[in-house]
Amino acid sequence: MKIGIAGGGAFGTALGVALALDGNDILLWARNADAVATMSKDRSNARLPGVVLPENMVFSAELEPLFVCDIILLATPAQTLRAFLTEHASHLNGKYLVACCKGIDLTRMTGPASTIRDLVPDAVPAMLTGPSFAADIARGLPTALTLACADDEAGAILQTALSTTSMRLYRSTDTTGAELGGALKNVMAIASGIAIGAGYGESARAALITRGFPEMQRLAQDFGAQAETLAGLSGFGDLVLTCTSEQSRNYGFGLALGRSEDFDPTTTVEGAATAQAVRQLAADRGIDMPICNVVADLTDGSLTVAAALNALLSRPLKEE
Repeated sequence: MKIGIAGGGAFGTALGVALALDGNDILLWARNADAVATMSKDRSNARLPGVVLPENMVFSAELEPLFVCDIILLATPAQTLRAFLTEHASHLNGKYLVACCKGIDLTRMTGPASTIRDLVPDAVPAMLTGPSFAADIARGLPTALTLACADDEAGAILQTALSTTSMRLYRSTDTTGAELGGALKNVMAIASGIAIGAGYGESARAALITRGFPEMQRLAQDFGAQAETLAGLSGFGDLVLTCTSEQSRNYGFGLALGRSEDFDPTTTVEGAATAQAVRQLAADRGIDMPICNVVADLTDGSLTVAAALNALLSRPLKEE
């Protein structure tokens, strides 16, 4: 099967490198023609310093080559996925479409796999998610991810096609759990970054991770997700990674908030938009999600870091 990737950022490029080094011919589409020219000529991507792009990766700023691929990895930001699918739905019907972004669409409050299913009903929607950094994948470091597809037979096909010697995929049919685990952990990563950036210490971060995980479970299970999915790679595994490493964009954004520093506005921070969506979903469904609510208030500027800490510490005492 021919594999294409939509999105020339760090993660999409890293996936392409891993798959190409395993012997697959990869087509990567990027919107920016200058970036495509640089990748083609210099065999490098500025977002992956030191990584040489394999010769069996080809690059295009035109969409036609992408549309002939059987499997398309959608490595676009979560908030632009809907527009991409809407514009090109007729060309994507019948394809295996694998979302590689983590977030909740603010337009319809849906995760990436659900967005694919809604907009391209004749495609096979799937999610590739879990604890991973682009730099690690591109360098061939061992990585384990979840490949979630409601159609288990199709999931097995994708698992075989997309697994590599360094990138091990575990199959699941719980796309709801996979997409919500991947989205919600970004909110907790922002909270963890704020705690460290504000000087509250490692113990505070540990408490946020520990109490944040049940919040993730409550919302995901209310949508029908399986508990074991949230306890796996796409939930707890990804939560631990992104809450403890400065390679995480969401954690880095939280660090900057906690330190009252500016953050690069060109860097995609999915957790900020997800926090806004979660605040609304939690209110609509009557689910208690205090950490997510505080992060939403912090990211929209309606709450200070000091007030956020006070809000969390002044909650009623209760059993664990």
